[in-house]
Amino acid sequence: MDNSFRKIDIDIYDEDALRDDELYETDPRDPAEVLQDAKQRQGAVRGFLAKNDIPGALTVILENAPYGANVEEAKIITLQSLLTILNTTKATEITGVVKLLSQDTQDTLMKYIYKGMAMPGWGDISGSVLLGWHEKLTEVAGVGCIVRTMTDRRIV
Repeated sequence: MDNSFRKIDIDIYDEDALRDDELYETDPRDPAEVLQDAKQRQGAVRGFLAKNDIPGALTVILENAPYGANVEEAKIITLQSLLTILNTTKATEITGVVKLLSQDTQDTLMKYIYKGMAMPGWGDISGSVLLGWHEKLTEVAGVGCIVRTMTDRRIV
């Protein structure tokens, strides 16, 4: 049986086929501007952590998160900052911190938790920390947070 037909991308001939860039609004900022913003937010996070203000640090890093193409370096800086926050938070404080976040911020946090789980051995975070945050976030935000995270096309 000939399988060469499977190598043809038939979606290019379909006018109704949606591309990823059509499913969500692209970030209007220039990639260099996004990178500069990520570096500034990284510095702000250090300041919040020095004051032991975990909700403030999470809000700063998760608001206006970089997404889309050509901003990979900004995404990595943001992920590193977020993992630092997650590592420095005591397990007993997680539920209280998550309750202080808005629904959109909780959804973005869930995206980063899943991104961290997809990158084993990356950075200085262990799977148990991410699973602990996932558990507490799901308790507070519900299963809807997971569904919104899985269906949102904006990849952090």
